[in-house]
Amino acid sequence: MFKRIVIAAVLCFLSISVFASDKTVLRQVETMTVAKSGLHYRARIDTGAANTSLHAVDIDIIGGASKKMKNDVGKVVEFTTQNERGEKKRIQAEIVSTSRVKNSQGIETRYMVKLDVGFANEFHNIHVNLRDRSHMNHKLLIGRNFLKHDYIVDVSDKKMIGPLAELSIKQTGLLYNTRIDTGAVENSLHAVNIRVDKEDTVNIENNIGKMITFTTANEKGQQAEVRTKIRGTSLIRNAQGTERRYMVRLNVGEPRHEYVVDVNLKDRSKMGYKLLIGRNWLQGHYMVDVSKKH
Repeated sequence: MFKRIVIAAVLCFLSISVFASDKTVLRQVETMTVAKSGLHYRARIDTGAANTSLHAVDIDIIGGASKKMKNDVGKVVEFTTQNERGEKKRIQAEIVSTSRVKNSQGIETRYMVKLDVGFANEFHNIHVNLRDRSHMNHKLLIGRNFLKHDYIVDVSDKKMIGPLAELSIKQTGLLYNTRIDTGAVENSLHAVNIRVDKEDTVNIENNIGKMITFTTANEKGQQAEVRTKIRGTSLIRNAQGTERRYMVRLNVGEPRHEYVVDVNLKDRSKMGYKLLIGRNWLQGHYMVDVSKKH
């Protein structure tokens, strides 16, 4: 009897795992688009919201608005939407219904329109309510009416990354074929032709806070010159002994998802990877799966 229960439980778990694996995992915030707008939004994923909500101002009903909003159903509404970058677009959509929304300010009625919402290669035609979200950080809020299309929300804020990844450094404008190294405490970037303003060549600690200029290159040989401030120094121990390197702060990450992190500078000319990612970039953001292909 006990064996039958265990086997049944295992089969149930496996079936749930297979079912879950068929669904797309979304993070708390995703880059999404509304097809008619052509804009990209930093969308907040909200399982607490029944419907999706889009920032809309300067709302006009084509042909004139009725005294009661529900009488405008079937008409075309024109409005201006805007993303987090301040990019704007004026678009039109048919009003399919109105919705009454309860919030801390009370109850408000909003127009509902049908729009294609999603990602560049995957849209869903859903009801979206229009609201002035000027005072909100996210101009597009994704509700359950979108998420029910086979999506799971992961609020851990951790993404999966493999042992190799194509990463960007915003200050360089370059993409690097990057080695992910959980054994390294810090990130390390290829840097040559290093010049420090009014450099103290005897004690490099005295150069902290000064401006540094250096040349970097990616694996394709594409080069860029960077000028920034020295944040500190780092004592690195390796097979050759110990060496002290300058530390600078750069925006490193997946293209358009970079974040600020400290990076030490080293001549990596003889190394296969010009950018090495250590734990100070991974911590709190990524889990490493060495079976994941680049």
